[in-house]
Amino acid sequence: MTAPELVLNPSEMKHADLEAMARGVPGIDLMRRAGRAVADSAEKLASPGDRIAVVCGPGQNGGDGFVAATILAGRGYRVSLGLLGSLERLTGDAAEAARGWAGAVLPVEEMALHEADLIIDALFGTGLSRDLDGAARHAVDRMNGSGRPILAVDLPSGIDGGTGAVRGIAVKAVRTVTFAARKPCHLLMPGRAHGGPVEVADIGIGRDILAAKGGSLFANGPALWLTSLPRPGLASHKYERGHTLVASGGATRTGAARLAARAALRMGSGLVTVASPPEALGVNAAHLTAIMLKGCDGPEGLHTILQDARFNAIVLGPALGVHAGTRAMVAVAVQARRSLVLDADALTSFEGLASELHGAFRHAPTVLTPHDGEFGRLFKGHPDILDPESKIERARRAAVYSGAVVLLKGPDTVVAAPDGRAAINANGTPYLATAGSGDTLCGLIAGLMAQHVPAFEASCAGAWIHGEAGASFGPGLISEDLADLVPSVLRNLLR
Repeated sequence: MTAPELVLNPSEMKHADLEAMARGVPGIDLMRRAGRAVADSAEKLASPGDRIAVVCGPGQNGGDGFVAATILAGRGYRVSLGLLGSLERLTGDAAEAARGWAGAVLPVEEMALHEADLIIDALFGTGLSRDLDGAARHAVDRMNGSGRPILAVDLPSGIDGGTGAVRGIAVKAVRTVTFAARKPCHLLMPGRAHGGPVEVADIGIGRDILAAKGGSLFANGPALWLTSLPRPGLASHKYERGHTLVASGGATRTGAARLAARAALRMGSGLVTVASPPEALGVNAAHLTAIMLKGCDGPEGLHTILQDARFNAIVLGPALGVHAGTRAMVAVAVQARRSLVLDADALTSFEGLASELHGAFRHAPTVLTPHDGEFGRLFKGHPDILDPESKIERARRAAVYSGAVVLLKGPDTVVAAPDGRAAINANGTPYLATAGSGDTLCGLIAGLMAQHVPAFEASCAGAWIHGEAGASFGPGLISEDLADLVPSVLRNLLR
């Protein structure tokens, strides 16, 4: 089993570079290895003898570009090199790398980018912290307007390495080669959409260094949680596999609960019950077979049901209604100290009332699954949580505040735990943008928690399996399809 993939923010990566140098790897050696990786990646996009334009910036990223240009010229490519700024202003390893380049150094504005077969973007790396303007902005605009494929070095110039935000303007690359580890911008939107497939090159910075300087942020994938997935044994029975309870809305709002319930059952929860208001019992009974049904008249009904300790995982929120009664049901579930997944109406019912949830979930595993709109409503009046530009930081702060795992949904879903661990989902698909998809995700997570999978691992696994199931179906996907796609995903994971 491979180790979980670490993701380092720009500051952490800078310290990892420094640690590698402190351990005896000269900085110029790291740059030469990086430049060679860029050259190797460029060859995958080019044909022998192609014209390659290398656009270099005034820092370390530009130094990588000089090394790559030197290597590619030696391999027979027709290489032109442009520099933003002057050679005299280059310092350190970048200056040494530039001395190895024997060709002409053009001002970037004089490069005939439209005549190149491939452009290598080595303008700016992870250190960028301001919007591009002036000559830098013009250079990016010319690269994007050239119509030529662009290979980005480390990240597309103009993308913020830590947040994925566009700093005024950003390169649109067909491929990115980065070094040692992916950065948040390679997974977070909109940066993810600017970089194309990302290749991670080993330049000699060991995992021990990466883990020491980072170690709490991951790319979500099976290596992060596969060992936590339940594997029934020969003697296993349904009561060992947990009992998930999903609360239903009224007679015209029952479908969301059934989607969540079916997903929990497909994920392996031994038993699943829908807790239904009296007026919706007939509707739910007409649609349920393996899933059981109980009458539940509001908070008092939920309290009665939860006297049975075998109900060990609860889903509250999907189509439950936005009102005080939903808040009261959340309070009952919290008091019962069962594994809990809160989504949709269970979050929106606390609009502007997040203080009521401050630390409320520290005594039982809980997952909150808001999308950006629900997140903004829930934490209204809490600028310390809402204001950070980084989606990762927002989710982490919300997790610490609430004591729950926070799964902040989107094409770049982020899962954050109160202990600081976080993961960015790497397999999101646009086909999941369909009504009821989030209800299914709730059920997947609850089904795992019913089987005693920890909340963070259950959330990460649920998000990844959800994405994989959606991508396996593709066009035409509706939420009713999702649960039935889960077994094939699990089969591939557990074989």
